[in-house]
Amino acid sequence: MTTIPPLPAGEAHHARQIAESFGDEAERYERTRPTYPKAMVDAVLAASPGRDFLDVGTGTGISARPFRQEGCRVLGVEPDERMAELARRRGLEVEVARFEDWSPAGRTFDVVIAGQAWHWVDPVLGAKKAADVLRPGGRIAVFWNAFAFPADFAQAFSAVYRHVVPEFPFFQNGMPGAAASYAPLCDNAADGTRQTEAFDEPEQWQFEWARPYTKAEWLDTVPTFGGHTRIPPEKLAGLLTGIGNVIDEAGGSFTMGYTAVVVTAKRCLV
Repeated sequence: MTTIPPLPAGEAHHARQIAESFGDEAERYERTRPTYPKAMVDAVLAASPGRDFLDVGTGTGISARPFRQEGCRVLGVEPDERMAELARRRGLEVEVARFEDWSPAGRTFDVVIAGQAWHWVDPVLGAKKAADVLRPGGRIAVFWNAFAFPADFAQAFSAVYRHVVPEFPFFQNGMPGAAASYAPLCDNAADGTRQTEAFDEPEQWQFEWARPYTKAEWLDTVPTFGGHTRIPPEKLAGLLTGIGNVIDEAGGSFTMGYTAVVVTAKRCLV
């Protein structure tokens, strides 16, 4: 039996095998993972002193593209060459490194962002590196898409996980509950910025939005979630079959509720 250890919010950055496994499904990740709501992008831009962005853990560029579309210059830093190459093919400049080890070579930025990635970064070392590369008055903004199934789906999907992969820790006690389930990650990120003593008091923002999924679209998305590449293929197939049956019983589609949660802080002027 494959055992997949739980990942407390403050420890996820130690799980390098999971953090660097997303490249196994780079094309699928690019194809299926959601973007971020325009209201969130607009809020980050409104609070930013300029348009030079550094995107930490840029992956395939999903978090960078909404800002590039608004005229920002975005440099990505990504530990997985497979993800980085896919982002480059879509026009993004990417340097391959763990953010904690990355050398800015004297470059500075107006904003440091990280989409769905900051929990894979050491929260204190990452915040310190962000402070080092931000110009005075610059901003850090790290964000996640927290998802919440309709209530009946949450119970049924959780039952499928418990039945097929009882050793899998992530969804054993119910499916993610929107912003509340991401509170530990947000608190951890905020605490990291405080410990640097280089930022003003961090703020937390939330932006609600929704996206409909067909059965095929959701089953294509599931293998991109953290830890799922470590589920044995035969069990993953059974998991997808069970999830698909739940969606079929509901008519073949559902609408996912999302909340984009943001932790952001301004770099002190001195």
